[in-house]
Amino acid sequence: MPHHVVSDLVANVLSIAVSAGDYVDVGAEIVLLESMKMEIPVLTEHAGTVVEVKVEVGDVVQEGDILAIIA
Repeated sequence: MPHHVVSDLVANVLSIAVSAGDYVDVGAEIVLLESMKMEIPVLTEHAGTVVEVKVEVGDVVQEGDILAIIA
């Protein structure tokens, strides 16, 4: 069952730490967000293979937006 990594807030995507096909462990950084001049790493709660990264550097994400899918 795929797991969605979502944004908890409105923010800009500063960097992306993974690509499709990468294996990630629990707690791995998926993307780095910036909001109000603070950097917020988004970590995965599930281990698995990254199926798709749904954002690009420079994107503005909203609360609840899917950042990546992990299977």
